[in-house]
Amino acid sequence: MKTEDLLAMGNESLFNTYKRDEKLFISGKGAYLKNNNDEVYIDFVSGIATNILGHANDKIVEAISKQAAKLMHTSNLFWNQPAIELSHKLVNSTGAGSLAKVFFTNSGAEANEGALKLARKYGKDTHGDGCTKIISLTDSFHGRTMATLTATGQTDMHEYFKPLLPGSVYVPLNDSEALKSAADAKTCAVLFETIQGEGGINTLSSEFIATLKSLQQEKDILLIIDEVQTGMGRTGTLFSFEQFGFKPDIITLAKGLGAGYPIGAFVATDAVADHFKSGDHGTTLGGNPLAAAVGNAVFDEIFQADLLNNSNIRGQQLADGLRQIAKNTGVIAEVKGLGLLIGVQFTDAVSSADILNACFEENMLVAGAKHNVIRLLPPLNVTETEIDEALLKFASAVEKSLK
Repeated sequence: MKTEDLLAMGNESLFNTYKRDEKLFISGKGAYLKNNNDEVYIDFVSGIATNILGHANDKIVEAISKQAAKLMHTSNLFWNQPAIELSHKLVNSTGAGSLAKVFFTNSGAEANEGALKLARKYGKDTHGDGCTKIISLTDSFHGRTMATLTATGQTDMHEYFKPLLPGSVYVPLNDSEALKSAADAKTCAVLFETIQGEGGINTLSSEFIATLKSLQQEKDILLIIDEVQTGMGRTGTLFSFEQFGFKPDIITLAKGLGAGYPIGAFVATDAVADHFKSGDHGTTLGGNPLAAAVGNAVFDEIFQADLLNNSNIRGQQLADGLRQIAKNTGVIAEVKGLGLLIGVQFTDAVSSADILNACFEENMLVAGAKHNVIRLLPPLNVTETEIDEALLKFASAVEKSLK
């Protein structure tokens, strides 16, 4: 079928909720994608921080093939071995701390939804029926379901879906006084990202971290850390909270957990997880044998291939190169992030949308974010040579935008 006929079919039969233009990719390998015209692009979107092992990874292909030939799905009415093994790896990994119980889902939004339900159950059980308020942060992003959309601190996303669910309030990122004022006897949890992805690669300040910890310790307010984008090695540790000194009550995972295959999870301490009793939550497909087998392959490869170390080394190489581009061009206000979650914030002289398009013309894929930021999100097994190639393309794209 001709490309134009295929795209016409897509426009006729799919919801028009994504601005895909005429971008059609048909195959990929590692850090590269090939489109319908056999043009090759270096992929620093990675499925929006998801394909942490790159495209067509041999370990994932093998895991899917073997498990699909054996057992794909039984429902959660029964135990399945891959899910047991993956949950054990997650809670016994270095850095997991007191996190002890896993609930598998199909996506990050479902993981956050489950975490919010668990926090409300904990609040009611522990502090009474009125303890149901959730605090989240401005510029946050937690999903598209009604509960997670409500928790997302971006009012422009809310307008057409009001009334939102009651019981959520927002405070500005890194405003400790606002957080203290919002936290009261009705507050059961604070939901936040250590580094906001969609919001522009915004990082928690040390003062704000101290305030969050004090609320947890002094008021028994749960800390739910959304690790959907930052988790599974993206920032250079398995979980980003390890680098911020938190002992979270609940974390949420997705994206990199399946490295392109749909799986999510929320992970809680025993003390919090015990508040979900039989029948309080459920899922048909979450953590089925096929998804969990992929998760096991991803988890094992992170450590066998030393990808946490690679994330730090290649992340530093990428950040250093971007700062040199900033020095050469004068239109980059800041290079920020951790590991291979890198944001480039441009001055008002350049539009990030123009940079995104210029990168595409250079056969490089990058992602946008709020506040005139471009995100660079390569796979965690990206090589030194691939980083150098991407930096050349990015520099060329920035230079083009100045003309």
